Amino acid sequence: MDPKVNIVHREQWGASFPRKKEALKGSAKRVVIHHTALPSCKDEKECKKRLVSIQRGHMTERNFDDIGYNFLVWSDGTVYEGRGWGVVGAHSKGNNHDSLGIAFMGNFNNDTPSAEAIMSVKQLLHIGVCQGFLLPEFKLLGHRDLGSTECPGEKLYAALSQLKGA
Repeated sequence: MDPKVNIVHREQWGASFPRKKEALKGSAKRVVIHHTALPSCKDEKECKKRLVSIQRGHMTERNFDDIGYNFLVWSDGTVYEGRGWGVVGAHSKGNNHDSLGIAFMGNFNNDTPSAEAIMSVKQLLHIGVCQGFLLPEFKLLGHRDLGSTECPGEKLYAALSQLKGA
């Protein structure tokens, strides 16, 4: 299988430059799944605006160096590059130096993640392993497994088992 994922790079969605970037020391051992807890986007234009807004909030209100997630995925399966591969994120306090943070765009307390988004994340993880950014035996977690939060929402948390193994 040759996985294909539509990855929209930072420049394409209008990302600001990060204040600084810290490289992961080696391949990520864990993948932490999040949701943005915001309403789902209606179209690509709205998703790009939402990403700019998320990045601005992370950098101004939370004082992060960049958007917190390594990647974000929309319901149509499009993957947006956040910090990208091999970069320490700011998505799960105390757990960022050996992990990759992937956020599903939307609120999955009530909404069910789309088959397209699930498939894109599976393919993204496969690419990460093939390219050495992710250990083959990586551990898949929901944000709630690492802290007191509802993230990534009930319906997405219930779907985590579908993300392992492309």
